[in-house]
Amino acid sequence: MSIALDKGAGGGPVKQHPSAFREISLSRRIRNNAARGAFFLCFVLGVIPLVWLLWTVISNGASAITDPHWWFGDAYAVDTTTNYGAGIAPAIVGSIIQALVATIISVPIAVLTAILLVEYPTSKLVKPVSFMVDILAGVPSIVATLFIFTVFVIGLSMGQSAFMVSLALILLMIPIVVRSSEEMLKLVPDELREASYALGIPKWKTIMRVVIPTALSGMLSGIFLAIARIMGETAPVLILAGPASSLVKTNPFEGGMNSLPLFIKDMWAASQPASSFYYWGAALTLIIIIAVLNIVAALLAKYLAPKSR
Repeated sequence: MSIALDKGAGGGPVKQHPSAFREISLSRRIRNNAARGAFFLCFVLGVIPLVWLLWTVISNGASAITDPHWWFGDAYAVDTTTNYGAGIAPAIVGSIIQALVATIISVPIAVLTAILLVEYPTSKLVKPVSFMVDILAGVPSIVATLFIFTVFVIGLSMGQSAFMVSLALILLMIPIVVRSSEEMLKLVPDELREASYALGIPKWKTIMRVVIPTALSGMLSGIFLAIARIMGETAPVLILAGPASSLVKTNPFEGGMNSLPLFIKDMWAASQPASSFYYWGAALTLIIIIAVLNIVAALLAKYLAPKSR
């Protein structure tokens, strides 16, 4: 059977690339299968510790979170040697307040920084600001905590409080929100900006009315992921919060506000028969809260994304 060749512009046959009909060699297939097997093995080796850890936390903490008093009770109000019927409301409220204060302060700063880096690339502030964001992104949580402790708690004699914890969380949250918002702003097509400028709309209004609404879904996803990231930090609450209180506290400027990481540490140090019931339950509660935040971030990215008409 003959294969008819298409005629080119000069009337001659079009030359096919010599590798277009070449069969894949056996050695190449072996290398491809070996690489695929190696990647799959690495994936399994990476998932096994994660699944084992998750199973351990769930199996040990499920009895706590299914207790009807767990989400609203007070664990410190009972004898942890025998009583299993209380909860961790002060720790949950404290973690939420600390993360909320950090979010309220860090998000406007981070979003404005991202706008500067993307919308005003010729500004003299871009290079130093970008450098500082990179520095903050690489700072360990203990370093940020010791900085706040040295400057504010000792230097300015402001004392330990939930607000000091939030200040340390701000340093950890800002670079995450800046980089995620920066990438989302870069994804906004330049045609939208140019169309707005062509209509005589000022740049600041174009940013507020066109650019930010277009990138809002991705920016919110990055914000929620950053919140989930800081809620599991232990160094700030262990050093800056002060002794944990058995009461639900809502004033971040008072010392002793409890939180989930601080609660886990206290129950672990208690070494009582019932303490494992509490620290495994608190660990599972923290995982559930972080998982909910990730789900919220995914839903926001899906339903707030710009719709094509």
